[in-house]
Amino acid sequence: MIGLPVPVLAEAAFGYWVEFFALVGVLLALDLFVVHRKAHVLPFREALGWSVFWVALALAFNAWVWWEFSRKLGPAEGRRLALEFFGAWITEESLSVDNLFVFVVLFNFFRVPPEYRHRLLFFGILGAIVMRGLFIFAGIKLLELWEPVFFLFGALLLFTSWKLLRSGGPDLDPEKSLFYRIGKRVLPLVPRYDGGRFFTKENGRTCGTTLLLALFVVEGTDVVFALDSVPACIGISREPFIVYTSNVFAIMGLRALFFVLQGVLEGLPGLQAGLSFVLAFVGVKMILSPEPFDVHIDPRVSIPVIVGLLVGSWAVASLLRRRERRKERDAAGSDPLS
Repeated sequence: MIGLPVPVLAEAAFGYWVEFFALVGVLLALDLFVVHRKAHVLPFREALGWSVFWVALALAFNAWVWWEFSRKLGPAEGRRLALEFFGAWITEESLSVDNLFVFVVLFNFFRVPPEYRHRLLFFGILGAIVMRGLFIFAGIKLLELWEPVFFLFGALLLFTSWKLLRSGGPDLDPEKSLFYRIGKRVLPLVPRYDGGRFFTKENGRTCGTTLLLALFVVEGTDVVFALDSVPACIGISREPFIVYTSNVFAIMGLRALFFVLQGVLEGLPGLQAGLSFVLAFVGVKMILSPEPFDVHIDPRVSIPVIVGLLVGSWAVASLLRRRERRKERDAAGSDPLS
């Protein structure tokens, strides 16, 4: 017996997928060809507005999931699917915020001009939408075919949780990255930028620019991110439609969120600890799901636990930081030489 609930949307109407991809296609086309047709530095207020838009759109879609599947499958199933969407979305969104540290490192390493960073992220996320789909469907199919994958995914999440808590955050040396070395070896490159172009002409032949190499490393890095986030989201829901749509909404809002948070990433205390606890919780949940344990945690319990771990870690870390700063000010005030 497979531990997680049997997917009720396994035979979801083809129209749901068509409508969703049509919505994503329209939004991406508007973003690339209308709103950001000309390369420019994204101001903080504009990025904040877009971040609010993507969050609101994800929550609106979440409400639609509740309404649509309550109508189609009954109130209990509609509520479960809506809770699973919210849990997978907020988990992926939180992991994406943590991964923004890596983007900062990559942009600084490649010296990507600020006006081209949005374009680089756009195409990076376009590739991520495709790769996440492949990872999600492959992961869910593996769970259906071979039950021990539950233990494998659970162990992977526990290991990632331990590593994240131990290191305090992502650690990346782009020059030592496997994807950087592969890109340098297999891509025909010229070591320069040519505006916002990924390709340019050099001695009569088409070559990739430094922007293309940066895109290759960003895409490769997202594959590594997916090894953590996809099992975490599958541990929350085994519905392909729910897991995939929640992932897409989270990563589509990543570009604007980057420009909002790039200057204040250090102002998010407790994020790594909160994510570590969430990954550990989902990992244990996956390990306990199949036989012989056959322990199932209802979404009405697991989703509040996930939100509580994230918010609680941030609140505790913020309180400790304020106390530390207060002690530093008190010590400075009592210093007769200050």
